[in-house]
Amino acid sequence: MVEQDAKRQPKATNIMASKTQLPCDGDGICMLCKAKPSDLETITCKTCVTPWHVDCLSSPPETLASTLQWDCPDCSSPPEDVPLPPIGNNPLPTTPSSDLVAAIRAIEADVSLTDREKAKKRQELLSGKMQSDKDDHDANKEKKKKGDDVLDLLDERLNCSFCMQLPERPVTTPCGHNFCLKCFQKWIGQGKNTCAKCRCVIPSKMASQPRINSTLVVAIRMAKLSKSLVSGGPQKVYHFVHNQNRPDKAYTTDRAQRNGKANAASGKIFVTIPTDHFGPIPAENDPERNQGVLVGECWEDRLECRQWGAHFPHVAGIAGQSNNGAQSVVLSGGYQDDEDHGEWFLYTGSGGRDLSGNKRTSKDQSFDQKFEKSNQALQVSCLKGYPVRVVRSHKEKRSSYAPEKGLRYDGIYKIEKCWRKVGIQGFKVCRYLFVRCDNEPAPWTSDEHGDRPRPLPKISELKKATDITERKGGSSWDFDFLSGER
Repeated sequence: MVEQDAKRQPKATNIMASKTQLPCDGDGICMLCKAKPSDLETITCKTCVTPWHVDCLSSPPETLASTLQWDCPDCSSPPEDVPLPPIGNNPLPTTPSSDLVAAIRAIEADVSLTDREKAKKRQELLSGKMQSDKDDHDANKEKKKKGDDVLDLLDERLNCSFCMQLPERPVTTPCGHNFCLKCFQKWIGQGKNTCAKCRCVIPSKMASQPRINSTLVVAIRMAKLSKSLVSGGPQKVYHFVHNQNRPDKAYTTDRAQRNGKANAASGKIFVTIPTDHFGPIPAENDPERNQGVLVGECWEDRLECRQWGAHFPHVAGIAGQSNNGAQSVVLSGGYQDDEDHGEWFLYTGSGGRDLSGNKRTSKDQSFDQKFEKSNQALQVSCLKGYPVRVVRSHKEKRSSYAPEKGLRYDGIYKIEKCWRKVGIQGFKVCRYLFVRCDNEPAPWTSDEHGDRPRPLPKISELKKATDITERKGGSSWDFDFLSGER
């Protein structure tokens, strides 16, 4: 037994006392002898492509052919007759270096790869790029899984600063923070006039009359729509046709509830003016004909009239904004109080009728009219002297100046006075005195020139009128006596 142990001892000693072997560093210097060998004195491992100093190897390759398939000591397997020493009762665990060697061997064994592709994969493996790409892929996959809810894509800064949810009817303060309308009104109702998040002062106008952020509403709506599509919910289609894709005539779609033009959509807009354009429509805004909208031009219906910009609303008789003024009106015989004398007419404002339910065509006055909304727009045009386009409809049966059919553009008028009086039905109505002041002659005259300044007509109903408004000073649409035009 002693003799057998003695025979085993030298072999174990040789294993433990084997020669230490190290490769060359990045500068080509051997890490064992600290010398810099020449290219002829180095050999490269076929697995890890690491240079080694031949003189410092314990077992250098014996033949020239073996150098082409040489594995360095780090990549070569231990001899089969030398078992790996265990640690205690447990086998050696797999180390990262052994995993790296196994991966490199798998690359070398892949016959589908070229030498260049193998070298590229080895380089990516040694630099850690392959593992990082895999980790990034897994992270992106997990992120995508978590981000299936499209609402998560909306930045948390969009959330209401109070309830921390996506704002319902969002209000955005000048400092850029968002609130639900109810949350904002509750905050202001407590006497707070600063932003709940950054303490910036909220303007008094916004505090008293907050405006809903329509852009944010659209963003939230589209996010919710995308979520319903992902979850397989019913798809809601929003139909919109760009102006250049619209037909030349008004048209009906499959969504129309009634036949004819009751549910028709407007055709292409032929002029390039904005909807709040004041005054006549010149030739430069008429790319189709290069002549503009001329006095006396007629159209079949309100939809065609809209296409040429004379009067944009389909139904309403007044086109305007309460703060900016009115751009156009249509005379269609809506009120018995109206009077039409061609060069001037008395026009009744809108409102005062109950149009709820099935009473949308009611002509009975049920309450007083006020100078608000469209009526206020006409009042602003009166005070500023803005030009108002006037279109007459064949529906005006009490006027000698109405066209026989369709609608006709009759030129520019100014509102000289406005007031309120008790109408025929016993409720107060807003009244306006329109006087023609166009550079072109009226369709019913044979004059060769436009309107000249004329004295205002005497209006008998002004004696009992209230809230009389009359322009003081100049007008934005005045007659120039030198040029003979406005």
